[in-house]
Amino acid sequence: MKKVYSSAREALDGLLFDDMLIAAGGFGLCGIPELLLAAIRDAGTKGLTFASNNAGVDDFGIGILLQTKQVRKMMSSYVGENAEFMRQYLEGELEVEFNPQGTLAERMRAGGAGIPGFYTKTGVGTQIAEGKDHKDFDGETYIMERGIVADLAIVKAWKADDTGNLIFRKTARNFNVPAAMCGKVCVAEVEEIVPRGSLDPDHIHLPGVYVHRIVQGTHEKRIEQRTTRKKESA
Repeated sequence: MKKVYSSAREALDGLLFDDMLIAAGGFGLCGIPELLLAAIRDAGTKGLTFASNNAGVDDFGIGILLQTKQVRKMMSSYVGENAEFMRQYLEGELEVEFNPQGTLAERMRAGGAGIPGFYTKTGVGTQIAEGKDHKDFDGETYIMERGIVADLAIVKAWKADDTGNLIFRKTARNFNVPAAMCGKVCVAEVEEIVPRGSLDPDHIHLPGVYVHRIVQGTHEKRIEQRTTRKKESA
């Protein structure tokens, strides 16, 4: 089965349709599948729902799809650093389903593991719990969260082999692993494709069974917030 494609556009061919649910890896500007997001923008697919920790910034990450009004709903944990995200939400142009970060990650992981729902204490007594099933265990109240099964998962990794085994670099692993797990189809963009058998099995973060298509490309290395201090005088 062919998994390696020559471009992000080709890797997404036949997978996109209006009103679909996409799970996207990334946290802030780290580990964002930027090439695949640009290809989705160029395809003009609309009415999209994204399950992702956040939406990048105004001109990077999912933010580029907010600019073109291709996103209908965000299932997210954090909405800062993106003025257009906040504007669309406050003006009623964008639906937002807020999730605690751990809950969102577990919803993705559960969906990928075939678990339809789970109970958690996170969010009990807040707006997060409204309309959700409550159950007591050992005298403590929990709410039920549904697992996420996405039509498509898009992720970014550091290295891959041609069977789809992935290695993520440091904190860029973030939401990429659970996002990849919960997609009916997973497309990964990577910095390097190495020969089959050259990856140490103990270093593989995501087995190739979860990955259906791969594209190699050049990626931008952005810094979200740069903090420095003045050099002390000698």
